[in-house]
Amino acid sequence: MLNNSKILRDLIEKKSLVKVCGAYDAMSAKLVEIHGFDAVWAGSFAISATHGVPDSSILTMTEFFDAAFDMVGICKIPVIADCDTGYGGPDNVRRMVKKYESAGVAAVCIEDKIFPKQNSLLKDGKNDLISEREFAEKIIAAKETKQNKDFMIIARVEALISGAGMDEALKRATAYEQAGADAILIHSKKETPKEIFQFSDLWKGNLPIVIVPTTYGTVTNNELISHKIKIVIHANHTLRAAHAAMSRVLKEMINSNSLSEIKENISSMEDIFELQYMYDNKSKEKVLEEKLKKLGNNN
Repeated sequence: MLNNSKILRDLIEKKSLVKVCGAYDAMSAKLVEIHGFDAVWAGSFAISATHGVPDSSILTMTEFFDAAFDMVGICKIPVIADCDTGYGGPDNVRRMVKKYESAGVAAVCIEDKIFPKQNSLLKDGKNDLISEREFAEKIIAAKETKQNKDFMIIARVEALISGAGMDEALKRATAYEQAGADAILIHSKKETPKEIFQFSDLWKGNLPIVIVPTTYGTVTNNELISHKIKIVIHANHTLRAAHAAMSRVLKEMINSNSLSEIKENISSMEDIFELQYMYDNKSKEKVLEEKLKKLGNNN
């Protein structure tokens, strides 16, 4: 098995900015790879949406794991798994790390909110934090459990989301680095990157900084690089694009007399065959048939 964690660490080392895009299943993950992103984000918001449930710790670890496992199986680029609050306490985190690491996931990300958590961008959402000590215990448990030294534990700091403030965010990031985290994801729901830049400029730690610019989409890659931000995750655009496109096509279909009336562009059958490696599969079947023929002749 490829050491996907080592691949991810090498990308962080060599690239000025690692570009990650969110996915919700194997197909969306493969499209992320095909279009040139460095890694896939197996996001809990997107995976929850495909199950038709809120992003509020409703799905089980197994359901999230199964989606990430499918992504690893189809992709040659690293997969980073969004594991919410770690699915419980330190013992739950230990089991999580064992499963995800053994599946070839490159990194897991856990956040310092209470369980059950709510999506950080939900209007009037509940974003209470667990104590710094409790979360540090989860990081220590994760670090002690992993077998591959390159497997990454990303600590997601939600202090700015919760309203706890910049000093609390800086303090927690430092504590999580000391506990053994391999990267810090600092999250914000502001419409500008101002507080993210403030954090990255003030923090004295040595870990890569990860950001998710869903609400401050005008920020440029050059700005991120200039503020020492190493990883940018576009967490939910594949989900939202799929939702919008399917909604448009379905609206046209229900109001049309025939499929030929649909104006919305959709992928061809050949596009999907290519994604599925259908013709590669047919070639393999031919080779197998030839081998069986020769085997029969020899007998």
